[in-house]
Amino acid sequence: MIELSLLQAALPPLTRPTIVAIGVAYFVVIAAIGVWATRRTRTASDFFVAGRGIGLFALTMAAMSATVSGFTFIGGPGFVYASGFGAMFLVLPAALTTTMTTWILAKRLRLLGELRGLLTIPDAIGARYRSPAAQGLAGVAILIAVIGYLATNLLALGIVVDAIFSTGLGWGIWIGMAVTLAYTAAGGMVAGVYTDLFQGTLMTVASALVFAFALDAGGGLAAMSRAIASADAMFLEPWGRMSPLAAMSLYFVFGVGAVAQPHVAHKFYMLRDPRRLKWYPLLMTVALLMALLLYFGIGLSVRSLVSSGALEPLAKPDDATPAFLLAFAPTILSGLVFAGVAAAIMSTVNSFMSIGAAAVTHDVPVALGRRLRHELAVGRLATVGISVLAATIAQVSGTLVAFLGIFGWGLFASTLVPALAIGLNWRGATRTGAIASIATGLLMTLALESVAWFGVYAFPTGVTISGASLATSCLVFFGVSWAGRRTAASTLDADVGLIMDI
Repeated sequence: MIELSLLQAALPPLTRPTIVAIGVAYFVVIAAIGVWATRRTRTASDFFVAGRGIGLFALTMAAMSATVSGFTFIGGPGFVYASGFGAMFLVLPAALTTTMTTWILAKRLRLLGELRGLLTIPDAIGARYRSPAAQGLAGVAILIAVIGYLATNLLALGIVVDAIFSTGLGWGIWIGMAVTLAYTAAGGMVAGVYTDLFQGTLMTVASALVFAFALDAGGGLAAMSRAIASADAMFLEPWGRMSPLAAMSLYFVFGVGAVAQPHVAHKFYMLRDPRRLKWYPLLMTVALLMALLLYFGIGLSVRSLVSSGALEPLAKPDDATPAFLLAFAPTILSGLVFAGVAAAIMSTVNSFMSIGAAAVTHDVPVALGRRLRHELAVGRLATVGISVLAATIAQVSGTLVAFLGIFGWGLFASTLVPALAIGLNWRGATRTGAIASIATGLLMTLALESVAWFGVYAFPTGVTISGASLATSCLVFFGVSWAGRRTAASTLDADVGLIMDI
């Protein structure tokens, strides 16, 4: 999810001693984990896939942390406050996506990674189609999306750091980037997974506690429902204030499009024992449910408090979380939540830093036939370079950052879902189909997002560009593969076919 809401949500100053102390303690813990992980990172495999030695619980919390961004804590409650129950269609696919990902992708990706020694998601695409070109094109698409996504998230992180420590936005961006970069460049995915484990635990605890306070402030679900119904009955309808098309479009994009998000799928390479994946849907669904309690609880509670007159109407929806916490929650809990916001963003930033560095260090050189000899050292340098570039964009480019963030998420979905998620489950997929779908997703997402962002054309209400690009790239993938179906067998190695049959 994108941090666009935070880019416009000038957070109130949070520099109360307790909140500052919690923020400092949080960064100290992150630094300690980074130092510990650095000592365990000795090879490129350690750096990019944590040595394939991560247990299921740590993997689940890391995947949850990468999935749940700061949007869940700030923009999400504001979305519920403004749109009603229709906003839940953005998070309802969580269990569906988790189950689909496990069934169609996780085990195959993990086994293929071990069999071929793969390090990246484009590696899997290259192995599936016996195509360095498909791998390189996927790597380029990921790198472009990562730069935009990183810039967006670093700007959001700067806003949170500035709100807690009063550093100023510019310094907030660079401080947030430097802390995340320090443990990512030094400890790679070993540091990433275990900081995500800590951050995911923090997010879950904070979310559950806030939900309890939200229920108490609103007098329980029944009382909140009555207060809202008397003032705004549409809020409680199945689609809320959204059209059915808009709600179902959200469900499609976040249900199907999230299946092959590389910063989550990449983590399956790290699992120690793939046989444990049978428990992943249950664990991941429970973890997401706990983390998303705040998303639903604050949005509903604040709307009921405003409806009953206990809280002044908000100047903008994204004020829902700060307004509720500062008025109805203990200061220490507010500190935990805002540390959780930083944790959510940093988890996503860490994942993007790693997969972006992998694209530069591994995927593009492999596609060019010039694999690097010292991938660990170059990977660390690439992580630094990508991070500095994204932080610079975040600081100087203004509204362009928001455009890049929108572009990033849709690009991940439209370029990777067909070639990777469908391709690892369909023997009829061809090399040309994969290349055509990746190219279509890349060009269409860029073109449509540019047209919409600059106001050249307004798309019909409820039509999401991410959904349109994903659907089109899938159709291209099926169409081109069907046209070249006689060549499908020649692009599938026997060992890859065997894994597909498992």
